[in-house]
Amino acid sequence: MYAGPYRRRRMNKRRRFRFPLKTVLLLLVLLALLLYPFIEAGRSPAVDRHTLQIANLDPNLKNLKIVYVSDIHQCLWFSQGRVNELVNQINGLSPDIVILGGDYATDSYSAIEFFENLPPITARIGTYAVLGGKDRNGPPTNLSRLIGVISGKGITPLVNNLVTVKRGKSPITIVGVDDLYYGDADVGGVACQVKESDFVIFAGHNPDLMEEMLKARGSDGDNHWFDIALFGSTHGGQINFFRKTPFYQLRPKEGARYLSGWLEENRASILISRGVGTSYFPIRLFARPQIHLITLKGR
Repeated sequence: MYAGPYRRRRMNKRRRFRFPLKTVLLLLVLLALLLYPFIEAGRSPAVDRHTLQIANLDPNLKNLKIVYVSDIHQCLWFSQGRVNELVNQINGLSPDIVILGGDYATDSYSAIEFFENLPPITARIGTYAVLGGKDRNGPPTNLSRLIGVISGKGITPLVNNLVTVKRGKSPITIVGVDDLYYGDADVGGVACQVKESDFVIFAGHNPDLMEEMLKARGSDGDNHWFDIALFGSTHGGQINFFRKTPFYQLRPKEGARYLSGWLEENRASILISRGVGTSYFPIRLFARPQIHLITLKGR
């Protein structure tokens, strides 16, 4: 029986469903590009190890280790397990001081829950926390509840106030202000409580505070009233194309200069951190999560 044409037709029909190798490779590349931002957001934070050279640094403050962590944003895709791992990472750096930079969850209610479930953070001198916009997003009565929970964890809340601690006999003043947009930040009110000769670490969640911070004056009238300033909020753009152009609108109003990294103003060192978590969507692109280990050296 002759069946040649039938076989040819069936073979031709099968060939129509075959994808060229180039098409398959292109689809794999596109899939990788779609998945990578989720992978980057889910990676453990990189540790930015930075040595600060401070002029006329008190000898007792040499090799002081400060860990700064901001923008954790605990939520559905940043679980309690990841928070626990983050705390283990912080403790493993053996810090003298830990400063938490705000935006701990999604609103003031979840920020309270975040601190209720937070594992112990170990720091030789102490742990301090400022508040971000997410932490202040809720009824005003939640502020006192949140401050109480933070204090109950052995962490000092900094909401338009300062504390002075010592390493040996040398004082360190740690200053923190409320959130700029959802709170009532009073930069001038804290600046006037210190002077140029004090060693001051300033923490405020949003780098949009920069303008007011640089204009503020200490009790002696000098605008060099702080030595180190620490900010978060920007997420380093969270989504960046070609490592330069932030697509996601999380950058500060001052522009890309204040998007992330270290800079110097008023003879002081300023850090804007990319932070740990994400907002709205669990994706990052060329803005890997980070925490910071800052070691002081004299010069």
